Amino acid sequence: MNQTPIKRIGLLTGGGDCSGLNAVIRAVVRTAILKYQYEVIGFIGGYYGLYHNNYIKMDLSTVSGIFHQGGTILKNSNKDNLFSYRVRDEDGNYVKKDVSNVAYENLQKLGIDALVIIGGDGTLTSARDFARKGVKVVGIPKTIDNDVPATDITFGYRTALDHIMHALDAIHTTAFSHDRVMILEVMGRNSGWLALEGGLAGSADVILLPEIPYDINKVVAKIVERYNRGSKFSILCVSEGCRPIDGDVTVKKIVEESPDSVRLGGAGEQVAMVLEKILKPITGQEVRSTNLGYIQRGGVTNCFDRVISTRYGTYAVDMIASGEFGKMVAVKHDKMVPVPIEEVVGSGEVGETSHGGSKVVDPNGDLVQAAKCIGVVFGD
Repeated sequence: MNQTPIKRIGLLTGGGDCSGLNAVIRAVVRTAILKYQYEVIGFIGGYYGLYHNNYIKMDLSTVSGIFHQGGTILKNSNKDNLFSYRVRDEDGNYVKKDVSNVAYENLQKLGIDALVIIGGDGTLTSARDFARKGVKVVGIPKTIDNDVPATDITFGYRTALDHIMHALDAIHTTAFSHDRVMILEVMGRNSGWLALEGGLAGSADVILLPEIPYDINKVVAKIVERYNRGSKFSILCVSEGCRPIDGDVTVKKIVEESPDSVRLGGAGEQVAMVLEKILKPITGQEVRSTNLGYIQRGGVTNCFDRVISTRYGTYAVDMIASGEFGKMVAVKHDKMVPVPIEEVVGSGEVGETSHGGSKVVDPNGDLVQAAKCIGVVFGD
């Protein structure tokens, strides 16, 4: 494919952090320099850094010693959509403005020939929109929720599962010692992969997912059944986005300046409150809830994620060399392949993610059915 020779590439990480980001950064930088002799510029703070021209020149020493570390040395921001950026007008009021031309000009001034963008739906939607402006973009999917369409798995997911499993192992001993019902709330707004696989690995008796609205009476029945046969404790693993069949998700707060303003949280506490009221007269059990929160995002990157992050990063640079722009690296049947970013986020208007939803758990799929075979209850 004929194209202008690539000499310098840019790199940024957007959205929430997750384990494996530094491993991807390391792979991009080392491949770019060692295999292709490209120069690498890293923008600090995602699209914020691209807008404010805040960057560092990256070399082999920049990425030395970061392979195992969670998070990102380039920092993240999940509030900076440059196609709808929050700025003050002449009267001092906040308004949304398209400032993407400033970012485009910064890329031109720095002589950046291609841009690697690592992120989830929102970040990749902007990547699509920059591609439409003529930027040579390659995307890498990032989310611990494993819910990005068009790829079988995302980096950081398996490390997050390890944290969930270890937390459930720890909670198990307390639940047993006090004959309590213990709830672990994990991340997962629209997709329940973390609760499902983490709950399975951590021996949860009940798993509540966004994809399967639950009947609290069926959850109670499972706990009482266990109690009556001598297992006087139970463990629940619940997604933050789970909801009762006659209710809605639990909203923690609204962050107005964020493109994704609704913050979920408290589903575990809500379930605990309702459960204890019902269980107290029957079994006398107390119910306790723990929200694992941001622990899922951090920590030392596990073996699987170190390897797949390396594969993601190296393949992204290979795509640049091959002229595969406007595309995202994906894993399909354990092979790295390029897929159009529009296949991931849709082909809607600027800023519009229109693929129709995240990659969600199939309530009738193998994993859910396997869990049911061993007695796990989903409340359906």
